[in-house]
Amino acid sequence: MKVVIAGAGVMGLMLARELAETGVRVCLLDKSEAGREASWAGGGIISPLYPWRYPQAVTALAGWSQQYYPELIAALYEQSGIDPELSEEGLLMLHVKDAVEAKAWSANLQKTPAQHAPNTPAWLQSISDEKLGALEPNIALADAYKEQALWMPRVASVRNPRLLKALKNFVYTHPRIEVKEKSELISFQEKAGGVSISLACTERIEADKMVICAGAWSARVLNLPTIQVAPVKGQMLLFDAPRGLLNRVVLSDGRYLIPRRDGKIVAGSTLEHAGFDKQTTEDALDSLRQSALTILPALARCPVIKQWAGLRPGSPNGVPYIGKVPGYKQVFINAGHFRNGLVLAPASVRLMRTLLTNETPPFDAEPYGCERPRTKSLVS
Repeated sequence: MKVVIAGAGVMGLMLARELAETGVRVCLLDKSEAGREASWAGGGIISPLYPWRYPQAVTALAGWSQQYYPELIAALYEQSGIDPELSEEGLLMLHVKDAVEAKAWSANLQKTPAQHAPNTPAWLQSISDEKLGALEPNIALADAYKEQALWMPRVASVRNPRLLKALKNFVYTHPRIEVKEKSELISFQEKAGGVSISLACTERIEADKMVICAGAWSARVLNLPTIQVAPVKGQMLLFDAPRGLLNRVVLSDGRYLIPRRDGKIVAGSTLEHAGFDKQTTEDALDSLRQSALTILPALARCPVIKQWAGLRPGSPNGVPYIGKVPGYKQVFINAGHFRNGLVLAPASVRLMRTLLTNETPPFDAEPYGCERPRTKSLVS
């Protein structure tokens, strides 16, 4: 079987790897450069922010992926020689207004057979001022921010550009994968037993099946009213900080700080409905910097060395589309993961693989189907 994957972000790269490892031939397309859109622009937290606020469909994907990530990272490191820098230092959340609901959500998950507290990343707890200060002595402990603090000790993060680099190394060297960058999909049509795909360079590709993994551009590619995916811009900053200034992810009032092994700290992020505009702005720089300093005042001494933006694929309630595209037999979609593309990728890709190869899905595929009621709200 030959599968064409349109879009070489984290979804397309991981899906190509999964399929090739099971003996499928893959042609991976990208309109520009593999691994350079939302997957690269994000922060790399392997958890939804405030996970209890998402539908169960998102929780199911996140839980499966979180359990699988350490194995995936170890395999990629061995296969590519590139360390994606998995950090398992946990997530601190400050000033959580719905902490009661959060703890009830976590307790509920522990009761299900697939979860075993405290071994699941979804396990969370309250944290005392003393322990909070011991874990992160440099963060601001003003009452307004430590109030209702929560601690998720098993949440991990990864340095997403390095993860993408490791995935790209794998797909570029695998004998069953062909990568075509700067190859924009223009049109496609089903024919008996397969799909015929036309590219902007006038090349035509024949395949048995095709999967749209084009992120924020997926609705444009398909042009179907049932597929509601729209771009949501997020701007980010990088601080040149010394090692040890921050040791784990800290989240407060929707903004977060993510430390890297070399000491640098990522600060994010904005939520902007600006179409496909990826320009950075001074307003966002000022706002993100102020949020970062409110959490970690010592960053005032650290220069901002980079600012960038990415386009998340917003979808109704943040629930992705994973399944067969309406009106087609051999065309599928795996897109619309909103802010959670990286954390949901392993589970989304495994589900997509089973649908393509007629294996038994790891969980119920119905919540991710394309035949769902339309809504005016594209994000949760």
